[in-house]
Amino acid sequence: MQIAIVLFDRFTALDAVGPYDTLGRLPDAETVFVGERTGPFRTDTGSLAITADKTLADVPSPDIVVVPGGPGQTPQMENGALLDWLRAADATSTWTTSVCTGSLLLAAAGLLKGRRATSHWLALDHLKPFGAEPTGERVVFEGKYVTAAGVSSGIDMGLTLLGRIAGDDHAQAVQLATEYDPRPPYDAGAPDKAPAHIVDRLRARSRFILT
Repeated sequence: MQIAIVLFDRFTALDAVGPYDTLGRLPDAETVFVGERTGPFRTDTGSLAITADKTLADVPSPDIVVVPGGPGQTPQMENGALLDWLRAADATSTWTTSVCTGSLLLAAAGLLKGRRATSHWLALDHLKPFGAEPTGERVVFEGKYVTAAGVSSGIDMGLTLLGRIAGDDHAQAVQLATEYDPRPPYDAGAPDKAPAHIVDRLRARSRFILT
């Protein structure tokens, strides 16, 4: 089984690394980072890079596709090479997945039309123009399509899909090995829980402004 994690400039690191460190522990699976070119792709902070060892053309039919999000997703919405690859890879994939605003790239490729999907809470409404049905759930399974909400939810998506494929025992072993037992110091991880002034501040700074 081959897992292809897509890279592009200014992706969000945890969007890719969360599934890599969970779903990537699937027995006998090969995980490859792919991009339009080989070499390093910088994250949204600019201080970290992950290397794509293969181009999109090198990996035409992965079993599992993982598309991260991040600020760099916006210019990719009109990248024909990437969207064409997503459509072609999806034609033969067993699972097509995304984290955060990566779902907007799946939507732009026409893969989420008529399907329930999630994304970062600031971007949810931007799924609608592509015919997707946005939902605020953390992880959404819709047939072979699996979308995760913002950033950290990629860990949950990876573990959930890992359990579907390899069984609950294996997924729980990975959870224990990574000591994924979150106990955040604040209960502010969703817009309906965070203080209103913080929600408003993030909305004001967001690139996702509906017009």
